[in-house]
Amino acid sequence: MAEQHLIVDSLKFGYEGLFNTSELYHLISSWFYDKGWEWYEKVNQEQVTSSGRQITILLEPWRNISDYYKLIIRLKMNFIDVNEVEIEHRGKTIRMSQGVIRVTFDGYVISDRKEKWSKKPFSWFLGYVLERYFFYEHFSKAKNWLESDLHDLYTHIKNYVNSIKYTYQQ
Repeated sequence: MAEQHLIVDSLKFGYEGLFNTSELYHLISSWFYDKGWEWYEKVNQEQVTSSGRQITILLEPWRNISDYYKLIIRLKMNFIDVNEVEIEHRGKTIRMSQGVIRVTFDGYVISDRKEKWSKKPFSWFLGYVLERYFFYEHFSKAKNWLESDLHDLYTHIKNYVNSIKYTYQQ
């Protein structure tokens, strides 16, 4: 079985204020598309309550970086008490959402993604030894690549909500 290494554990982001839900979703999906990641949306749920909409989105985009390694970023986005509001900006009325955003990022490196080395006990042991002691540089490169992409995505989302905050809440 392929081995899953947790590299980034529960990197959290929170925001409260104005935002555009569809614009944020498009920003994230276009970021993954531009970087060459394969898109996988595991959960997309919306529940309407008296205090507003509760939206849960779980994304697990992945990227094969070699025949042996695969990268996965798990994004869990919770939009809490989302209400539609109209704001006045430069003489125009703009429809936006107001609420709380909670995003949790996890990053994984999957080794032996095709499961060639885990079918027999001896080949599993040999693969384990080779990966840990002889080819550690390859794992290190995969780990650095994942961390770099994940922190770039985090910064991208943070810059988006901060620009919304700066533009419309002044």
